[in-house]
Amino acid sequence: MSRGSPGARDPAPEPAAAPNPFVHELRLSRLQRAKFCLLGALLAPIRVLLAFIVLFLLWPFAWLQVAGLTEEQLQEPITGWRKTVCHNGVLGLSRLLFFLLGFLRIRVRGQRASRLQAPVLVAAPHSTFFDPIVLLPCDLPKVVSRAENLSVPVIGALLRFNQAILVSRHDPASRRRVVEEVRRRATSGGKWPQVLFFPEGTCSNKKALLKFKPGAFIAGVPVQPVLIQYPNSLDTTSWAWRGPGVLKVLWLTASQPCSIVDVEFLPVYHPSPEESGNPTLYANNVQRVMAQALGIPATECEFVGSLPVIVVGRLKVALEPQLWELGKVLRKAGLSPGCVDAGAEPGRSRRINQEEFAKQLQLSDPQTAAGAFSYFQQDAEGLVDFRDVALALAALDGGRSLEELMRLAFELFAEEQVEEAGRLLYKDGFSTILHLLLGSPRPAAATLHAELCQAGPRQGLSLCQFQDFSLHDPLHGTLLHTYLRPSRKPHASFPSSPAALANGTVPVPKPKGD
Repeated sequence: MSRGSPGARDPAPEPAAAPNPFVHELRLSRLQRAKFCLLGALLAPIRVLLAFIVLFLLWPFAWLQVAGLTEEQLQEPITGWRKTVCHNGVLGLSRLLFFLLGFLRIRVRGQRASRLQAPVLVAAPHSTFFDPIVLLPCDLPKVVSRAENLSVPVIGALLRFNQAILVSRHDPASRRRVVEEVRRRATSGGKWPQVLFFPEGTCSNKKALLKFKPGAFIAGVPVQPVLIQYPNSLDTTSWAWRGPGVLKVLWLTASQPCSIVDVEFLPVYHPSPEESGNPTLYANNVQRVMAQALGIPATECEFVGSLPVIVVGRLKVALEPQLWELGKVLRKAGLSPGCVDAGAEPGRSRRINQEEFAKQLQLSDPQTAAGAFSYFQQDAEGLVDFRDVALALAALDGGRSLEELMRLAFELFAEEQVEEAGRLLYKDGFSTILHLLLGSPRPAAATLHAELCQAGPRQGLSLCQFQDFSLHDPLHGTLLHTYLRPSRKPHASFPSSPAALANGTVPVPKPKGD
């Protein structure tokens, strides 16, 4: 794919019309259920048993390749007899493993670029734990994996065999070292094999591409997009955030008589100078190209921490905010949020510890108190702002109208102006409100706050401006009503679920005109 001018490429399409990529529903007819019951009892156990035997046979080849080598020697690509014998052994056994699981055919389209033409491969959509099958037609490129996986039997040996780039979630400096290592290998002039990334970073249901993370594009070198598709009559492979679990996906897939995988190599994408210096722009444009080739939307949906985040209008929101989980914890403890005297002072922060939190909410069980306390953002000393607690309790109570709740939110977090009369809601307070009520990532909320403030001369929002956004805006007002009043019968124009707004399946009410 030839390089174009920086301005020639359109931005990623508006994600609001994309389907929800985090949920996979597997619906079986009676005939299909009967077939899976039969094959699941006869075929699946044999396949899974044989596949595990082959998996353990991989270990000696993986161990032999790195046996006796020092850490310094492993910083360079392995060559010689180790590379020839062990690489071919692992490649052949890996193909046998997937064959035994039912993947009888791997259909390859396009031509894989050499390591000089494209040092980095990016594969999508990432939809299942079977996706490592793409390593086979790519001749076992290097991968990026969590450092914690080194302790997993056999898998750890295979990662050492692969000379994988390891990232630790517990070490803040780990990501910087990974970036440096990716850049070192990608710019080695063909010395290192290609590095394969799944830029989405997590699995989806294949109905839309999640936002690409910039790690694969930091080096600014050409990349080759690789498409992975499972064109089977029944989708048993998808392993999404909400859907069949690991064992069910494995069992159903092993019960299929034959599973097919399509791997397609797209033309190499050469970044423009602007893209080389801007990994996020580079990632977004490659995502758009791959989405067009797949015929599915490119979205801004992603995982933030452990929560899936969807895009509604100009705002990112959690598919299921932690506020809902907090409500479940409190109801299970027999607590009615409306019976708690919050006593938070408007505009003034009061930090409390877990013991004070439990006393204020009348939680006698230490485990329940610790679980509820963990839903709020803690500072370095382990304290939370009681205004956060007061707003969350008010939202869960349901006794206030949405207008009253938004006024309370403004009063709690707005700050007095120094030079003028009145109060304004600044970036931190606005971000806290949206994070508590909608699960919005704070950076995304801060960006939206800056956009809303562009219309006025001040860096804060007045009560009227905040109400215009939270109550009178057709999209965001509907969103807040959907999230904060899920148990009430909504207005005819309100969607039945938050994802419906992002899906674009529910018409947004138009503001009244003249």
